[in-house]
Amino acid sequence: MALTLAQANQQRKRAAIQAAEAAPAALMEGATGYEVQMAQLHQDQLRLSNLQSTELKIALKAELLPEYVPYVDGVLSAGRGAQDDVVVTIMLWRLDAGDFAGGLDIADYVLAHDLKMVDGFKRTVGCVIAEEVAEAALKALRAEGGTFDPDILERTRALTESHDMPDQARAKLFVAIGKTAFKSVNPELIDDQAMLQLGIAKGALARAIELHDACGGKTDLGSVEKLIKKHAGSAS
Repeated sequence: MALTLAQANQQRKRAAIQAAEAAPAALMEGATGYEVQMAQLHQDQLRLSNLQSTELKIALKAELLPEYVPYVDGVLSAGRGAQDDVVVTIMLWRLDAGDFAGGLDIADYVLAHDLKMVDGFKRTVGCVIAEEVAEAALKALRAEGGTFDPDILERTRALTESHDMPDQARAKLFVAIGKTAFKSVNPELIDDQAMLQLGIAKGALARAIELHDACGGKTDLGSVEKLIKKHAGSAS
């Protein structure tokens, strides 16, 4: 059942107070608001586990997410970095549901305070964030006429830049950045803006290949370099 405005405000304030009281690197376990949210999360995870369809799971996560907004907002506003599995899980759900800006807002807090992944994940938080966004971008780009927000990719790169992860995972993010920039270019209309995007694409794809030779960016890099060379020849 959806919270009333008054209930949401009360929950947000309670979460902020309890998060501020929990010391960095401590656990939120024992905090009343946290325990209530964990109980709700367990119930919702059970509902998700009863679904076999990934598409239906994503739709259910999107439906459930608003219920956690007051608590998460409260933690993000005043939290000091205590381990919080609710916040980490909702970060993942937002990314799964396609709310990348919202997921990265939480990721900023999670990474800044070095929160750990919830049980069942072997990858680090930085790796999960980089791969989740990169895979979503690459999937979108594979669709005919598909696009992805380059600002989300750049924000993801900046957020995860200093965090350890396998080179293959970081390469995937650079491939997504490169492909997104390249796909934004109309090869029949190469102006200064197009050249800027081609430069971004070239740099990102070259970095991806440097990190992981089999990243899948070589064909695109060849096409980018060919287009840059062609335009340079035409300009001269």
